Amino acid sequence: MSVNPQSTPSAVTVLGLGPMGRALAGAFLAAGVRTTVWNRTPGREGDLTERGAVTAASAAEAVAASPLTVICMVNYDATDAVLRQDAVETALKGRTLVNLSADTPGRARDTGAWAGEHGIHYLDGAIMTPAGTIGTPQAVFLFSGPSETYGEHRAVLDGLGGTHTHLGEEVSRAAAFDIALLDIFWTSMAGFVHALALADAEGITPRELAPFAKGIAQILPPLFDEFAGDVEDGTYSGAINPLTSGVSTMAHVVHAAEDHAIDSGVMRAVEGLARRTVALGHGADGFSRIAEVLRRR
Repeated sequence: MSVNPQSTPSAVTVLGLGPMGRALAGAFLAAGVRTTVWNRTPGREGDLTERGAVTAASAAEAVAASPLTVICMVNYDATDAVLRQDAVETALKGRTLVNLSADTPGRARDTGAWAGEHGIHYLDGAIMTPAGTIGTPQAVFLFSGPSETYGEHRAVLDGLGGTHTHLGEEVSRAAAFDIALLDIFWTSMAGFVHALALADAEGITPRELAPFAKGIAQILPPLFDEFAGDVEDGTYSGAINPLTSGVSTMAHVVHAAEDHAIDSGVMRAVEGLARRTVALGHGADGFSRIAEVLRRR
């Protein structure tokens, strides 16, 4: 199909058709939004064209088809390779670009500056849930950048479903939230797979451990609130579980794992941070004190 250059407020372009990009385009189509798609490697449209998506021959052509372009790629190296071309920059001028790719806050600021230099309205964003949630109430999206731009395109973005939060005018805020939340996720997952390996070495099957692991997970939400208050207020209470006590249990994990020749680099790193914090005179404080020590330069 050829691209109609006439753009309307209910039109969107999606650049990047990996699993997440296809999910985004599919959600827009389901919401009745005229959707143009483009991917660096042709043939990734799947059933999108059958559902009404318009396939553009080039990124510049795709961008020119809509007032709003959403790009979703593996990182900002990939988005730069697509966006920072003369034809695409020219087509984007005066239009809005929403970047839902994942990268660092610094890269978000750099892209925001590039957009400003080329007359492009820019929002940075983050998708906090898997591709299967897109278009459902379970999807979670974070956005940052000019509130006026966000408000102008909110109705179309709502077609993606779920919860949308605008975090402020500073363009890197969404990436900053994203990177901090990914820190929690991957550190937690590293702990869980290490626990599975340790449990298996002691004759405990993964399915036997899983229900008890869920119990540990249920302890965490109130601790998150408590630690957030400790760090923000500078209290670092260790009345219930001081670091000196915590260090001992960390050492038990390390020793038990290494008895089975299981790599304990992650837990050794945590234990090392805790011992360093104790050595600085904070042994009576809680684990949250480590956040303050990490911030020291």
